[in-house]
Amino acid sequence: QVQLVESGGGLVQAGGSLRLSCVASGLTFSSKAMAWFRQAPGMEREFVAAISSSGSTRRYGDAVSGRFTISRDNARNTVYLQINSLKPEDTAVYYCAAARTAIVPQSYDYWGQGTQVTVSS
Repeated sequence: QVQLVESGGGLVQAGGSLRLSCVASGLTFSSKAMAWFRQAPGMEREFVAAISSSGSTRRYGDAVSGRFTISRDNARNTVYLQINSLKPEDTAVYYCAAARTAIVPQSYDYWGQGTQVTVSS
């Protein structure tokens, strides 16, 4: 059974930083592309970032590029999302997702429960 467990969210002031983590189990992590999405209240889920299994390919959503960095540690079965210069509009539940493929796909097959990020102005 695949499990994705996010952590690292919280309440932070605008301009601050956070590092989100997602630990995966029940899958061969090193052969799976991973991604982060977010969903703000009343909004659709939004793509944030993705990384291929080797880490050689990274993609970012239009709204977040430049402030967000996705990375992974295959030895720890963990994918990270570093968020800098946080803005109130970054407030959302952040979800980790795993693909069945090594390359970054169009859709993802497994999802975590999410971690709340709240940015105060």
